[in-house]
Amino acid sequence: MTDGSQAPSAPEASTVPLRPAVAAGLVFLASGSVLVLEILGVRLLAPYVGLTLETTTSIIGVVLGGIAAGSALGGRLADRLDPRRLIAGLLVVGGMLGLATVPVVRALGPGADGDAGALFVTFVALLPGAASLSAVTPAVARLQLRSMGEVGTVYGRLSAWATAGALAGTFGTGFVLVPLLPVSVAVLGVGVGLILAGVLVGLRAGSTTPRTGAAIVAGGLLIGLASVAGGSPCDAESTYHCARVTVDPERAGGRLLLLDDLRHSYVDLDDPRHLEFPYTRWVADGIDGAAPPGTPLDAVFVGGGAFTLPRYLEATRPRSRSLVLEVDGKVVDLARRRFGLRTGDRLRVDVGDARVTLRRAPDASADVVVGDAFGALAVPWHLTTREWLTEVRRVLRPDGLYVLNVIDRGDLGLVRAIAATLLDGFADVRVVRRAGPGDGGGNVVFYASQRPLPAAVASTARGAVTLARPAVQRLAADADVLTDDDAPAEALHTAG
Repeated sequence: MTDGSQAPSAPEASTVPLRPAVAAGLVFLASGSVLVLEILGVRLLAPYVGLTLETTTSIIGVVLGGIAAGSALGGRLADRLDPRRLIAGLLVVGGMLGLATVPVVRALGPGADGDAGALFVTFVALLPGAASLSAVTPAVARLQLRSMGEVGTVYGRLSAWATAGALAGTFGTGFVLVPLLPVSVAVLGVGVGLILAGVLVGLRAGSTTPRTGAAIVAGGLLIGLASVAGGSPCDAESTYHCARVTVDPERAGGRLLLLDDLRHSYVDLDDPRHLEFPYTRWVADGIDGAAPPGTPLDAVFVGGGAFTLPRYLEATRPRSRSLVLEVDGKVVDLARRRFGLRTGDRLRVDVGDARVTLRRAPDASADVVVGDAFGALAVPWHLTTREWLTEVRRVLRPDGLYVLNVIDRGDLGLVRAIAATLLDGFADVRVVRRAGPGDGGGNVVFYASQRPLPAAVASTARGAVTLARPAVQRLAADADVLTDDDAPAEALHTAG
């Protein structure tokens, strides 16, 4: 006889909570991967749409939208589907979508036009993957919950691990992946890692067979390897730029350096006196007017690029000494490989942010300081302020010349603010711009000195006009002086 009772059946494997370490690891991986792909997305998009405040804002906004949508959708699906199988599927899909970011951006990027184009490419390339991976945390939480009494504990613990993953993804990408690996290789590693994690979860849940899992992993590898094999549009990838060098078909020695989507520098390898871009001619005119022809000068160049102006100085004023402050060491390496750059006692390079590296320059050590550093089309804000000019004046000799290249259009808000800041810090300020009624846009070059400038400090280049201090004062009327505490350079700058 039996007592009529039935032994309790073992719970299905798909409903058994994950071990705490496994649950933490999955949300850590998924959340960290979202941030990795977000930062790598900035590097992927930069060659096509530039590295601007608008581009970065679009990427952050789209990814945050994907996180919000994924969190909501993941919670809803976890209440209706087997959580283990859902987690496995989300990881695999997220990995596949991550791998697809490289071919998607490279297919759509060349056709992107303006901020709307950048937003569209970002939406297509990054939002689906961010949503899929962000759905993992609520799905894991649903699986781990055993009673309503532990909701706060479970969600709090998993949220903490998700945040830790996001932090690890942010710091790991910025400090390790981008400096050490091509973007396509980093994306390959992240995508395949997610797919492997998803397959393992699927195997434990019984939703995936070993053969199917192997096929999924192989498919992901093929997608990733195809992206890597497709090559990069960059000759050098760095933390800051996608750098490319093109040959001028009309000039045998002509070489053009492009940083992201911008024509940055031009060098004639056969004739360093040749200055292709008008603004470089204006800068050179100011330097040439500041001292007798052929007189050696001590110069500091803020921004190196292709080293056009240091080469010009050496060619026109032998025995001059140049110190170049360049933030991007890989651009310096590219200049050595492709532009024949040779450094030594008369041409030194200090790699790092100029606000830091200029502090190492001795007092009153330079006849000329040239500011030609850009983040996309805008001068970095911290190289425009009153505090920055204090350092520039410290390095300049009493009769030294500060030359600054700026790009602006529209109402010239940034140019006017920089004019006000230079007038605040220097005794004499002049401006060179394109000639023509009301046409001061594009490149604008400033000359500034702690003493009255000689009349020769001007540009006689065709199509240019030099404005003396009274005209600069009118230009700067009502503009605020830029300071480290208040320097809205991006808001003032008008690129188009």
